[in-house]
Amino acid sequence: MVTLALHDRFARELPELAVGWKAEAAPEPTPVAINDALAAELGLDPAWLRSPEGLGLLVGTALPDDATPVAQAYAGHQFGGFVPRLGDGRALLLGELVDASGRIRDLHLKGSGRTPFARGGDGLAAVGPMVREYVISEAMHALHIPTTRALAVVATGRSVNRETVLPGAVLARVADSHLRVGSFQYASAISQSTGDLGLLRRLADHAIARHHPHAADADNSYLALLEAVISVQADLIARWMLVGFIHGVMNTDNMTISGETIDYGPCAFMEGFDPETVFSSIDSWGRYAYGNQPGIAVWNLARFAEALLPLLTDDTETAIALAEASLGGFQGRYEQVWSAGMRAKLGVADAPAEVVAPLVEELLTQMQQSRVDHTSFYRRLSRAARGDAEPVRGEFIDLAAFDDWSARWRALGPDADAMDRVNPVYIPRNHLVEEALTAATVGDLAPLRQLLVAVGSPFEERPGLERYAEPAEKEFSASFRTFCGT
Repeated sequence: MVTLALHDRFARELPELAVGWKAEAAPEPTPVAINDALAAELGLDPAWLRSPEGLGLLVGTALPDDATPVAQAYAGHQFGGFVPRLGDGRALLLGELVDASGRIRDLHLKGSGRTPFARGGDGLAAVGPMVREYVISEAMHALHIPTTRALAVVATGRSVNRETVLPGAVLARVADSHLRVGSFQYASAISQSTGDLGLLRRLADHAIARHHPHAADADNSYLALLEAVISVQADLIARWMLVGFIHGVMNTDNMTISGETIDYGPCAFMEGFDPETVFSSIDSWGRYAYGNQPGIAVWNLARFAEALLPLLTDDTETAIALAEASLGGFQGRYEQVWSAGMRAKLGVADAPAEVVAPLVEELLTQMQQSRVDHTSFYRRLSRAARGDAEPVRGEFIDLAAFDDWSARWRALGPDADAMDRVNPVYIPRNHLVEEALTAATVGDLAPLRQLLVAVGSPFEERPGLERYAEPAEKEFSASFRTFCGT
């Protein structure tokens, strides 16, 4: 018998944002993927998680007696349009765990059934989209990018009706919390309607205590919270850009206060470099294209600042001026992380930023012109740093321009070994992810397991994994689209 404590701090401190609810029955829970390493971090026995009792926890049907599962309420701007009531339509916060290091982590389910926020949906999830979130979130973790983590995907034994009938599944994920910009938009709307700032203030205090405790000591703790969230999001988006990650649905309800990547629905990794790259089937205008992500982050953070305005100061004009000044800090922080990251990718981490910046700009222009693969390029470039330039040189249309660029880059003395420590060999290539999802849907887990082996150690080149380092055929990439899974 395993003793498990699931705390209910969120539900107790913010009952206006929590609706008590239960997961729907899972007739035949069967493990698809269980994250043994994460389970150990959480102080959970992986073998127990595979038992009937453990699987019951992972689908939400067998919880400790004192657990208080809730569906969280939040609002959000979705593709620029405000929706005042979104919430966990097919998800449940089971509670908070204290992991082996003493860190508080949310345990949260997706696909556990309809809640009062379902808005006509069935509240369920299919195996494929839940496996996608498992693979990509764990790949992001291995790439050292802040992210929610996947603890398990469990097939439920019930069917899900989408374009076809698919096997259902529940994803159990772990996060520092599930507080979002949309959480503050929801609380702000309530405060405006009631004229009472109590809920908004409690939510902000909760976020400060959980994620940004240094803000509590500032002269203006709520302004310090705004600045802390701006900083962690600038850092996060820069890291996305450095690896070519495209979130695909950067709505305000998908931007966390903690600075973790959340919600791996229509996401993908860019192959041929192009800032206009879009994979999401629902982003027909390219709002969330790769190159737009920093600007969209600022737009989302402006919505966060709007929600916080009444807490910043009593005078609205002064509050707006404070918020605008804080938002102005995003670009500097983003450029700092991006610039340092690009210098590291080029193996010239100690070179002056002003020397490397023109090289980066020229390189990206040439990569876009030649549609060079964003991931494999940098690994081949490290071979050029070791004296073997032909493989990377052959990827460019304008050889004279690349040769000129390469000569100036080599003059900076790039460190090839350092490049290989930060530039991945393996990412979740879109065609390989689709292969794993398709196989897992019919019960074949071998492609999923092999893909997880590759992306779990992305910087270490290993024999036998060559296909995991290669981009898809151009025909596949030209037509590839991702879907939200609902």
